[in-house]
Formats: sequence, structure tokens, C-alpha cells
Amino acid sequence: MKKRLWLVEIRNKQGLTQEQVATGANIERAYYTQIELGVRRPSVSVAKRIASVLEFDWTIFFDNQCSVNEQYTA
Repeated sequence: MKKRLWLVEIRNKQGLTQEQVATGANIERAYYTQIELGVRRPSVSVAKRIASVLEFDWTIFFDNQCSVNEQYTA
């Protein structure tokens, strides 16, 4: 998997740390970091919680051709 730069960009634009997103999504920071790095793919429930914290369409996690622009048009 490739690093999810779109996810990092959304988080940074909102001024949130990895810890803040992880806490809001009720997951460990290390797990969230692995998701950003593309090492792990989140489950549907975790994807929904992260998307809720960062306010984007959770289905983007499962789109192989994801781009940041897609996040803001959803």
C-alpha cells in the first residue's frame, strides 16, 4: 500500500495531530499512524470513525485511485 498523503493533508489542514485524530476515533495513535503510512487498512467501522473526526467520506479509504480532491467533492 502507498502512503495516504491525502489523509495527512486533510489532518494537517484541520490543525490536528495524529494523537487527536486517534483519540477522536477511539483507536491507538500507533494504529492511526500505520493507516496514514499505508501499512494497514482500516476496518469499515474505524474508517467511519476517522472520517467522522476529519469530516470526509469514509469510502475513500477503499478507493485505490483516491485523491485529495475527491475528499472535498464527496
